[in-house]
Amino acid sequence: IILCNNCGLNFSPISSPPPVCGRPTALNRNVGGEDSVEGEWPWQASLKMNENHVCGASLITKQWVITAAHCFQKSKDPSLYHVVLGANKLENSWRNKVLMDVGEIITHPKYAGEATSGDIALVRLTQPVKFTDYILPICLPAASVSFPPGKKCWVTGWGDINEGQDLPPPQTLQKLQVPIIDTRTCRRLYNIDMGDRLPRKAIQDDMMCAGYGDSGGPLVCKEATEWLLVGIISWGEGCAVRNRPGVYIRVTAYQDWIQQHIPDMEFIGSQWAPLPAPPTMAA
Repeated sequence: IILCNNCGLNFSPISSPPPVCGRPTALNRNVGGEDSVEGEWPWQASLKMNENHVCGASLITKQWVITAAHCFQKSKDPSLYHVVLGANKLENSWRNKVLMDVGEIITHPKYAGEATSGDIALVRLTQPVKFTDYILPICLPAASVSFPPGKKCWVTGWGDINEGQDLPPPQTLQKLQVPIIDTRTCRRLYNIDMGDRLPRKAIQDDMMCAGYGDSGGPLVCKEATEWLLVGIISWGEGCAVRNRPGVYIRVTAYQDWIQQHIPDMEFIGSQWAPLPAPPTMAA
């Protein structure tokens, strides 16, 4: 999946979140696809297989990372994978970067291939990582939290910058502000211009749509003082293809499953008066 150019809620915790989650110290965010700076997205991780970047991922606790299940289609052998944390440029030896071994991979049992539900996976690191200004977890929203269409959020990753064009050295983490697209509009868009060349793909209830990102990587939105992991990039069709938004797994749909495997995981809940929904995006 490829990075290409095309919130007033008051939150209260269900249980007290880790004080460090979702609060980076670097503040440098402009609209448009561009390079990130060191420490801007401290939960961003790179999942590597045999030393090659295969997917983006997000740190959610000292010892757990979350990504997409499709990232493990070649193998679920933990010994083949590493997780890089604290990296802004993949091709450097900057002192903030940490390489972690993988102890366990848990993919959701519902996942059955591209465009199916359950494209979510948990990765347990063999050792807990030490939090720094460059390595911090992202907060997870509770199942009760919703994010309105039109809300501006951010997608980050090291994916291709154009169709078939790799991110050039030193592979600096890219960021892009994107709007959330309502599910009904997204389903309609994916039924336009189908022709005979592409199989029909359904937007499932555990999916949401926004701009494109790096496979397995995060879609994050800021609420109050915390950043929340809203989606995990799952699939899409090409780069900036008309009527084909990026499709993400909706993190709020998997609170129970995540807590089943990480019992002490804490989620951010919400209490607010809903704002009027922005107009839906035109087809």
